[in-house]
Amino acid sequence: MVHVLASLRVKAGCMPEFVRIFKANVPNVLREKGCIEYAPAIDLVTDIPTQAKDDQTLTVIEKWESLEALKAHAVAPHMLAYGEAVKDIVESVSLKILQDA
Repeated sequence: MVHVLASLRVKAGCMPEFVRIFKANVPNVLREKGCIEYAPAIDLVTDIPTQAKDDQTLTVIEKWESLEALKAHAVAPHMLAYGEAVKDIVESVSLKILQDA
């Protein structure tokens, strides 16, 4: 199994629009072959001192059956359309691609 933590930093003031576009695409991703989990998450405000918080970042928690499925996801037509829709509001993307220990 492949685990992915994708951090997407969004331009200031654009998070509501980004979340709307992102969530509209989630059902398409969940129908992809090999997709086990695909869920957006934002920071929970806590009093835990070691927590790094950023209200301009959305984290996507993903699980895929294989690296091949993840690679196919990246070039799926709905992902290309999503990328086009958010290109002017996303500042950066960082991926953590992991496997079971």
